[in-house]
Amino acid sequence: MGELVMPSKCRGFTLLEFLVAILILSVGLLGMMQAVNNAIGYNMTTQLRDEAVRLADEKMAREKAKPFDAISTTTKRERVKVTMVNAFQNYSVVRKGSIITSSTKSIQIDVFWRYKGKKYGHVISSLVSESVF
Repeated sequence: MGELVMPSKCRGFTLLEFLVAILILSVGLLGMMQAVNNAIGYNMTTQLRDEAVRLADEKMAREKAKPFDAISTTTKRERVKVTMVNAFQNYSVVRKGSIITSSTKSIQIDVFWRYKGKKYGHVISSLVSESVF
């Protein structure tokens, strides 16, 4: 009895070829996972900025709704805790007011927050004039 010889077309992969294929697939999957991680981080940063803009606009609308004499020219600081995507985010809100002229005041709202160790901020300002009728 002789040895059984397989034709060259019927041969399978060698172990080395299989390991190289697994290595290439692993590198590709790690690259895709990193891309997804970056996308999630950018998305969260955008959501936090959108919330800060909403918060600043809300504070500014409240200030502008006050009568001219009731608008304070002092600095006021407060912390605001916001629920976002099953988590809490703390925002620091600073409201600054100043007198420009006897009939004009300036209001500035600064909103600051931290995400992944970096500090971010959003600032809006407006002038309010006393209506003379």
